[in-house]
Amino acid sequence: MNPPYRTKFKIGEFSQFMQVTVKTLRHYEEKGLLVPDETNPWTGYRYYSLAQMQRLSLIRDLQRLGFSLDEIKDLLDDSEHTPSIDQIDDKIRDSEMRIAQLEMRLQRLRLLRNSRQEIKTMEKFTIQPLPEIIVASHRETIPDYAALAPLCYEKIGPEMQRLGCKCPTPGYCFTIDHNKEYRTSDIDIEYCEQVEEMLRDSAFIQFKRLPEVPKALILKHVGPYERFYESFTEAVRYMEEHGLRISGQPRFSYVDGIWNQEDPEKWVSFIQIPIE
Repeated sequence: MNPPYRTKFKIGEFSQFMQVTVKTLRHYEEKGLLVPDETNPWTGYRYYSLAQMQRLSLIRDLQRLGFSLDEIKDLLDDSEHTPSIDQIDDKIRDSEMRIAQLEMRLQRLRLLRNSRQEIKTMEKFTIQPLPEIIVASHRETIPDYAALAPLCYEKIGPEMQRLGCKCPTPGYCFTIDHNKEYRTSDIDIEYCEQVEEMLRDSAFIQFKRLPEVPKALILKHVGPYERFYESFTEAVRYMEEHGLRISGQPRFSYVDGIWNQEDPEKWVSFIQIPIE
């Protein structure tokens, strides 16, 4: 009597039928979660059967219940393949905590929406000249934008103090991004802070006089810096409506930030765009 016929699928076929990427299948195999039913020693082709279909369905069910791949592997290695009451209780507690976090996020999103609606009702754009100023400047390639604040507090500030810099009131500091495209790493950025007089350069700080910018579009940005693009979009729309165009490098001036405000949604910056 012939043995019953067993359907076998190549990895691509199995991927299509089970709606999972080949990359994911290989990852599952590496973790010992879903090993092919058979591997051809000559071609290296992997073949999957009904048993792997059933096992993959179980993996997906457990993932939907919040179990990690490591937890799932332990469960599948166990003869019962079923989470214990304690494990289920842990996932219930975890789900309740996530629901609480989502409810808190929802409240904050509603507050943010209301605050942004209030901002939209205010005058957002002004056009004015930027006067000639003297600045203490430091230009450096930093690993990412998160490194800017420590650079200012831990290095630039102490060096300016050592050099005897005096800053006018209110203070005025800003950055200029010298990259030709958006980057998330190796960022060429220049920090400038207005000072009252030119002093002798050090190895870390250079002093220079910035000429007047006859006309600049200035807009207030409220929120984290990674949303600057939203304000830029509004600025370009405004410029097109009023027949204006960019004529120089934008400045990013920081008023409230991580140094005095923990909540990024309350950070206040001004984007100053030279125009003509």
